[in-house]
Amino acid sequence: MPTKARPKPAKSSASSKPRPARVTKKTVTTKPSPVVKPSRPTKPKPAAKPSKRGTPTGRKKRGYSTGPIALPEAAFSHLRRSHRNMARVIDRVGDFTLEAGHPEGPFVSLVRAIVFQQLATKAASTIFGRLRDLFPGPSFPSPATLLAAPESALRGCGLSGQKLGYVRDLSQRVADGVLDLDALSALPDDEVIARLTTVRGIGRWSAQMFLIFYLGRLNVWPEGDLGIKHGVRLLHAYDDLPTPAQMQSAGQQFSPYASVASWYLWRLLDVPAEERALLLT
Repeated sequence: MPTKARPKPAKSSASSKPRPARVTKKTVTTKPSPVVKPSRPTKPKPAAKPSKRGTPTGRKKRGYSTGPIALPEAAFSHLRRSHRNMARVIDRVGDFTLEAGHPEGPFVSLVRAIVFQQLATKAASTIFGRLRDLFPGPSFPSPATLLAAPESALRGCGLSGQKLGYVRDLSQRVADGVLDLDALSALPDDEVIARLTTVRGIGRWSAQMFLIFYLGRLNVWPEGDLGIKHGVRLLHAYDDLPTPAQMQSAGQQFSPYASVASWYLWRLLDVPAEERALLLT
């Protein structure tokens, strides 16, 4: 007979030891930190090369700039209607390409205007170039630097005693703050002329040239300019140079784009005489 298995005695709860809880170890997988490749040394950017005359390339000195003057289409329509020959002149000369301003500012522009007074362009350019070369550096000398220069050195550039006095008077007024050239761009034409003509050697014509070629004003009529007088004579087929009254009338006819008309009349004088005769019939 099979023997019955004896039942195992039950363990008392008092004698039973609690089993410790299993601690499951979590394996933390860490991503390997990326290998940082050493960066290539960057080559330093070369410093901007200074231009021969002016501020470094790509930079403006005190906000001074130069560039072509953008004209509204109404300007050409108006000038074409002002006189039948003016329409022919515009067609013959072509686009209006006047660039106003100077990268070094108004002071150098006015000194240049003084040097160029009553001189042939080639001779004036030579004198002005010598004046610039007298002062080493990329920029035109300041008013204070010009005032400190020996008179003999300035005269050696080819400046006459009279023009030297003009340049010194301009430099003194600007250095003392009596004449604020940077403020001129915010003033009306008549006020600009009034302030500039306080300088010895700067008359109405020089101030008008500054308005046109530096400030880019569109309605300046240099009625005393000999080239403009010849242009008006050709345009109207006058036998002689126009009278002051005729010049005033022509300026009113071209307004409010008298500066543009002046530029085209100056360019008209560059057209060969034989071609002009056929153009203005």
